[in-house]
Amino acid sequence: MKILITGGAGFQGSHLSEYLSGKGHEITILNTWSENSERNINSFRNKIRVIWGSITDPEIVKKSIRGQDTVIHLAARINVDESISDPGSYIDVNVKGTLNILEGVKENDCRLIHASTCEVYGAPENKILIDERTELRPYSPYAASKAGADRLCFAYHKTFGTKVTIVRPFNIYGEKQKEGLGGALIAIFVKKALNGENLKVFGKGEQTRDYLHISDLVKAYELVLNNEDLIGETLNFGTGKETSIKDIAEFIASKMGSKVEFADARKGEVERFACDNTKAEKYGFNPSVDIWDGISKYIDWRKSLKS
Repeated sequence: MKILITGGAGFQGSHLSEYLSGKGHEITILNTWSENSERNINSFRNKIRVIWGSITDPEIVKKSIRGQDTVIHLAARINVDESISDPGSYIDVNVKGTLNILEGVKENDCRLIHASTCEVYGAPENKILIDERTELRPYSPYAASKAGADRLCFAYHKTFGTKVTIVRPFNIYGEKQKEGLGGALIAIFVKKALNGENLKVFGKGEQTRDYLHISDLVKAYELVLNNEDLIGETLNFGTGKETSIKDIAEFIASKMGSKVEFADARKGEVERFACDNTKAEKYGFNPSVDIWDGISKYIDWRKSLKS
């Protein structure tokens, strides 16, 4: 199958590009250039086609999509704090860029798998396990831009019959993840531990999240890719299990010889948040990476960068 992966040299995209090219698919990636992007795809660069460019450029998008069977759209701006200081750029990339993708997909009559995010749900009241029917209540400009793109994809499916599937991953972690992003808790803690810093936990650290390893997410995308019955559907992908911030901090500290420190709780922080996997499981999704094994793998990978 000929597949275009936007953001294919990023954290999630590089794992997916390598995996699908290894499965015999003809992979093209569209990504903005950076040294980190080059590094992410270096080990399999000769197995894929690379187009350096932005989804904000309609002409590059059209040329990239031409002749493809499926587009997996991962490209996005994802830093919550940055979206607060510069919300316009998030609309430009995440909403208008997605519009360019949708127009290209419509013109070429190919399939689109759109990567949304669990952030579109915000903080649902009186609900811990989040299913696909949960109301979208985005709290940040980043989340709002992703919700806008998500609904735009749905609208194109309903209006034009565009073959769209929407995927909403929960908290993804694993090798190649950047430490500078506000939501990348595990990566941030590991970097601090490597630098000999304490791991700061806000409040009692009893806040819980649902962490899905990147290798399980890659298999989730493959599941969607191989099932055309999922056209027009939205799926959450997580583990369905809660892990507390305190437990993660203490595990990393014990593995890396650092300490945990506690700070005042942050206002408005969501206390409990996890994925209802019922729908994904119906289609065969079965995440296999244990959170503690996954964190241990990430620590080993991160240490290897310093050797």
